[in-house]
Amino acid sequence: MAMQPFQAESKKLMDLMINSIYTNKEIFLRELISNASDAIDKLYFKSLTDTSVGMNREDFRILLTLDKENRMLTVSDNGIGMTREELEQNLGTIAHSGSQDFKTENTDENIDIIGQFGVGFYSAFMVADHVTVITRAHGSDQAWQWESSGVEGYEITPAEKETAGTDIILHIKDNTDTENYDNYVSEYGVSAIVKKYSDYIRYPIQMERTKSRQKPEPDPKPENYTPEWEEYTELETLNSMVPIWKKQKSEVTDEEYNAFYKNHFGDYADPARVIVSRTEGTANYNALLFVPSHRPYDYYTKEYEKGLALYASGVLIMDKCADLLPDYFSFVKGIVDSQDLSLNISRETLQKDSQLKLIHNALEKKIKNELNAMLVNDRDKYEAFWKEFGRQIKFGAYSDYGMHAELLRGLLLFYSAKEQKMVTLEEYVEKMPAEQKYIYFAAGDSADRLAKLPTASLVLDKGYDLLLLTEDVDEFCFQIMHSFPRKDAEGKDGTVEFKNINSNDLGLESEEEKKAAEEATAENKSLFDAMKTALEGKIKEVRVSTRLKDHPVCLSADGPLSIEMEKVLSRQPGSEDVKSDKVLEINASHPVFAVLKAAQEAGDTDKVAQYSQILYAQAQLIEGLPVDDPVAYADAVCALMK
Repeated sequence: MAMQPFQAESKKLMDLMINSIYTNKEIFLRELISNASDAIDKLYFKSLTDTSVGMNREDFRILLTLDKENRMLTVSDNGIGMTREELEQNLGTIAHSGSQDFKTENTDENIDIIGQFGVGFYSAFMVADHVTVITRAHGSDQAWQWESSGVEGYEITPAEKETAGTDIILHIKDNTDTENYDNYVSEYGVSAIVKKYSDYIRYPIQMERTKSRQKPEPDPKPENYTPEWEEYTELETLNSMVPIWKKQKSEVTDEEYNAFYKNHFGDYADPARVIVSRTEGTANYNALLFVPSHRPYDYYTKEYEKGLALYASGVLIMDKCADLLPDYFSFVKGIVDSQDLSLNISRETLQKDSQLKLIHNALEKKIKNELNAMLVNDRDKYEAFWKEFGRQIKFGAYSDYGMHAELLRGLLLFYSAKEQKMVTLEEYVEKMPAEQKYIYFAAGDSADRLAKLPTASLVLDKGYDLLLLTEDVDEFCFQIMHSFPRKDAEGKDGTVEFKNINSNDLGLESEEEKKAAEEATAENKSLFDAMKTALEGKIKEVRVSTRLKDHPVCLSADGPLSIEMEKVLSRQPGSEDVKSDKVLEINASHPVFAVLKAAQEAGDTDKVAQYSQILYAQAQLIEGLPVDDPVAYADAVCALMK
């Protein structure tokens, strides 16, 4: 019979499918096995209503046969098989899908067809220079052979086959300088590919494996007997068939979940949390997720790649599908298996469809609820988790203009200066005295230093708690959230704002104290103007403070940009000139203030300038800011000691 050209036109199209659609050559075996599984599904489905099929579920299998010497790999199934017309239609027309037709015609939930596009079979030409298909349709006495060497076309001829089913025989290409095709006729190579991509195909995938064993010992055994070994072959099932994520949680032990996690995700430690999720309805999927107990070494680097392993009906589609996880839960590892996803023709990249978004949203909610359960029921474990991944969740609350802050705010932990431990925002608010107006916080790089700030003692002495924020994202997180829910004295829903203790008005001073400070500032206007001039634009103004007790001086920020935020932003490229509006606050009750006034009244402008620069440098040190000119500051202090 003369060779027939492919109906799908041209060498260009075949080259596209072989060389462009699939980025990984070993995918071919996944595609052929998936097609074989579909063929078995069709016959099994028929057997449910047609007793003449004469086969039970246990009778079905996919057989892989290797002929290393002749570079042959055969994939055989005992499924529905194909007639000549079906061969012509399914393999003669590239991109025609018999599986898709079958799925459209049969909506029974018991049948699950994997292949939805007709190009998977042609991936065989990535590794084979010649492909032969021998098939016999169920109920037919005639078998047919289809063969092709690629773009030239194909031939269909009568053949002999004893039973229904399909054999796909690949003649594997010779090695090249860049490709090692020997892997596809290697027992180890083939079994590894099956384990990676098709481990959860629901029919046994079998192959003869070469093994070794000790020969029986002679009886009687010679005095200097040396054991002898022999090779033998044994038919071995390569795949697990039943995924752990499809089992009921009651059927799986914690040890089995932990072993699965460590084996599949390369971790040495047990996970902190196992999350099992199953949904039927608008989005059908099974998910098995793990919250790691420690941070990967590259977690906060560009090299870290988030994502869940994505399976379609037990077939691995993507190692890491980033679209299934929000960035703030990027630490989660796991597997999602769905029957309903729309895939592109290579199954390697998901289309942006509603099903994917539904799964993403469901997993987001599930992870959040599981983390909250860990926070409530196992606080020590949650705090250990927070130490590893809390920064990422705070970034999530801050990013996208606070879009996710409401979802995540209940998970946030911060260190309490009053209680000397980590607390949630809800715990902080619940213990606030009725008269407390704000959630007070101090931001910097050291909790010990923050607790010693002049304004910290003012807050704590009032009996109010103070949150000590030591990560650069913390204050940005608070600023984007702005406030936290709090019921008022009458039990009505309201909110309470966050307040940085280095901001202007802390709401701690009485009206009398504020008025007295304003009057003192006005009375000393000439002194404060001289100090401001001496500091050459480094501060917005000098004023008498209402918040200082024992310290002579401190810095506060006037405006939305705090001093700590200035420090964070100044480390970013292009933001070196970002400055907060600083106010130098003076303690009018401190002896230093009297010395300043005396120098100003005596007309000693040099002393006023020198003291102003020293006090400003001290205020910078208290706030954790670098001194503008350390040498000049040291010289000024030494001059005072003479």
